[in-house]
Amino acid sequence: MNYNDLDISKICLITGAAGFIGSFLSKKLLENGCKVIGIDNINDYYDVNLKYVRLEMLKPFEKFIFIKGDISNKDMMIKVFKEYKPNIVINLAAQAGVRYSIDNPDVYIQSNIIGFYNILEACRYNPVEHLIYASSSSVYGSNKKVPFEETDFVDHPVSLYAATKKSNELMAHTYSHLYDIPATGLRFFTVYGPMGRPDMAYFGFTDKYFKGEPIRIFNDGNFEHDLYRDFTFIDDIVEGIVRLMGNPPVKKDELSVAAAHRVFNIGNNSPEKLMIFIGVLEECLSRSLGREVIFEKIFEPMKPGDVPATYASTDLLQDVVGFKPETSIEEGLQKFTDWYVGYYGVK
Repeated sequence: MNYNDLDISKICLITGAAGFIGSFLSKKLLENGCKVIGIDNINDYYDVNLKYVRLEMLKPFEKFIFIKGDISNKDMMIKVFKEYKPNIVINLAAQAGVRYSIDNPDVYIQSNIIGFYNILEACRYNPVEHLIYASSSSVYGSNKKVPFEETDFVDHPVSLYAATKKSNELMAHTYSHLYDIPATGLRFFTVYGPMGRPDMAYFGFTDKYFKGEPIRIFNDGNFEHDLYRDFTFIDDIVEGIVRLMGNPPVKKDELSVAAAHRVFNIGNNSPEKLMIFIGVLEECLSRSLGREVIFEKIFEPMKPGDVPATYASTDLLQDVVGFKPETSIEEGLQKFTDWYVGYYGVK
C-alpha cells in the first residue's frame, strides 16, 4: 500500500509491543511517522532476550514510548489511556500457545480474558476511533469445511486458548454494540518469520537441529493424512493490519450485525503439508549454512488441542482493503533461516 495514506497525526497504542507481531507493526508505523505507545509485560513464556532485541529495534524512534506493564492491571491501563489519549488501539498482548494452555490455564484467563476486558473498559471510558485485536485461527477448532470462512460456526473450540480468543470476539461485539466502539478482530494463521516466537514449530525444529536432537512431528507418521497449516509471513500480517487501521467498521456496514464489529482472517490462503514445510525449511537452512541440512525425525500421535488443518479464506479481507497475503514459504523461510544463522552465530 501507499503508506502516505497513513494519518501520522494519529496516536497508536500497541499492546504486546515487544512481541513478534507487535514489534514489527510498531516499527512499520514508526518508520512512517506515527506516534506509538507500546505496552508489554516482558513475560518469560519464551526467551526474554529476544523481546529486548525487538525493543532495541524500536528505541531509536523519537515517537516511540514504551511502558512496561500488564494489561491485566486495570488501573494502569485506564491511566495510560487518560494520559496518552490513543486514537487507534491494537491489542496484540495475550498468552499464546495451544499446548501450553492445557497445563497452565490460569495465565490465559488472566491475560486473554481479564486483560482484554480491561482494554474494552478503557476504550469505553476513553473513546477511540478503532480497536483492532488479535483473535486466532484456533477458533475454527476441528472444523472439516475448508477454507475457513469468517461466517463459519465456531462454537466448538478444542483448547482453552481457542476458547479465550472466541470469548474476545464475543466481548468485543458486545462492547461495540453497547458503547459504540468500532472494533475489528483478526484471526491470524500461523505467523512466522525472522525474530519470531521460539515456541513455534519452525523455530523449535531449527533449535533442535543445532542441539543435535531429533524433531518430533505429531501426525502419527501418516503422510497421506498429514497436518496442513496456512503459514503467514510477518510482513503480510503487518500489511493487513495497517490497511485495516483506517477502515473501522460502522453499524450500517453490511458486514456488521447490530454492532460496528467485524472479524477477518489473515492467512496465506495456501495451506502446506507440514512435511512439505519441513522440507523447505531444511532447504533454506542448507542455503543459509552452505551445507546440506536434514532433520532427524520422530513421529508421534497428535496432541490434545491440535487440529488437522488450518486454511484461511481471505476473500473478505481482499474485498474490504484490497489485500491478500502472498509471500511464499520459500521466500519467508529463507528470510527466517538467514536471520537465525546470523543472530545465533551458528555454523
